[in-house]
Amino acid sequence: MTPPFVVAIPARLASTRLSQKALRVIAGKTLLEHVIERALAAGASEVAVATDDGGIAQVAKSAGVRAFMTRESHASGTDRIAELAELRGWPDETIVVNLQGDEPLAPASGIRAVASVLEASSAPVATLATPVEDHTQLFDPNVVKVVRDTHGIALYFSRAPIPWVRDRFAKGADRSAPLPKDVPFLRHIGIYAYRAGFLRRFAALAQGALEQAEALEQLRMLEAGHRIAVGIAPEPFPAGVDTEADLARVEALLARRPKG
Repeated sequence: MTPPFVVAIPARLASTRLSQKALRVIAGKTLLEHVIERALAAGASEVAVATDDGGIAQVAKSAGVRAFMTRESHASGTDRIAELAELRGWPDETIVVNLQGDEPLAPASGIRAVASVLEASSAPVATLATPVEDHTQLFDPNVVKVVRDTHGIALYFSRAPIPWVRDRFAKGADRSAPLPKDVPFLRHIGIYAYRAGFLRRFAALAQGALEQAEALEQLRMLEAGHRIAVGIAPEPFPAGVDTEADLARVEALLARRPKG
């Protein structure tokens, strides 16, 4: 049974690689509208958008969910959601799923799964991962990798290829060879679930050296000593939208989906 959960969607207007990303139109709808639809399909008891832009807030309202104006200065989506949790006044035990505003293909099963991983763990944060497919993914700095312990708790996240297989990679990886089957290479999926009470503690944490070095907000949690439970996604989790090429890829995928 999936526990009750709310979905918070952080969506800011500025985007480093794709201008006004949340408002870009794919298959007749804005990117944000597609993400909202995924959150509603997952069965969230509430969907709320945290933004710094009035246009994004209006799109959210037109899509039937509440939007809340948050500060422009937030360093990460989690910081923005932490402010949203305060604005909403969610009780400390509320499970809050952070669904990024650039994930129009997020499967409903994955959104439910991350809430279930958190419910089953004593960790204050949960996320998902999926096996790395090949050398291209493993060595791509835009693909975040995660290593976890035998209890499913994250040890580290990195843009670098981890674990580093010394004997195979020291002299350069053979991109034509399959990855070692006995090494648990995992691609991190950027969806999180938190208890609302933890979000309030997170907001008080200063950025650490690891987060600043890798530009990964989850490292702020690990560096401060907070555990992150990592579950395996129940089905493929397509990559989100960061570039014009991603927009074209997602539009092609949506065009192939059956109507209704």
